[in-house]
Amino acid sequence: MKSASPKEATQDNEKRGRKASKEVRQLQLIEATIDSLAKRGYAETTMADVADGAGLSRGIVNFHFESKEKLLIATLQHMYDEYSAHWRAALLKAGDDPAQQLRALVAADFDRAICTKRKLAAWCAFWGEAKSRPTYQSLCGARDAAYQKIFVDLCRTLKEDAGYAFEPQATALALSAMLEGLWLRLMMGTEDVTRESALQAAWEFLSSVFPQHYPRQGERVRDVG
Repeated sequence: MKSASPKEATQDNEKRGRKASKEVRQLQLIEATIDSLAKRGYAETTMADVADGAGLSRGIVNFHFESKEKLLIATLQHMYDEYSAHWRAALLKAGDDPAQQLRALVAADFDRAICTKRKLAAWCAFWGEAKSRPTYQSLCGARDAAYQKIFVDLCRTLKEDAGYAFEPQATALALSAMLEGLWLRLMMGTEDVTRESALQAAWEFLSSVFPQHYPRQGERVRDVG
């Protein structure tokens, strides 16, 4: 195999450097957008705010994203990619036990890497716009459906394992709504809710719905193997 000449190698390195620089710059702008959404909300966020927050010229923002709408779509895409990678990693780490898998998914929602007031506020800003923006619905819909299906499948598996009386789809919906509600309370800072107390509330929900798989301290669990 013929090796690249020094000139070709230099050109390749420069090309990779430009690509890396572009990705780094775009990420910088996306992070500044998240900051602005958390601080100002959706409607009040402008390209100028993002440029100032990133410490860059407004021309740089326009060069990379052309419009506020494209910048916001890229930001939502980034947040979904980050969230998806996070819960998928937690699911993989949990192994093959369905009870451990569900526990890992719930815990992942309150991990410091994902659950910050800044990011929660940005999520809420997007949620407020989703109903009137088909692009957002299209971007979020398939991902949300795949995530929810995992919850439904796990609820169904645990029901069959222990003979619970609940309906899996409704229970999975209730679980998702409970997690989203805890995120909202964390974002609003109500009732002194913390990540730790929110996670404890989630554990309480699991213990109530799946008592054979998540017994409270001191409770006896029968063999469901």
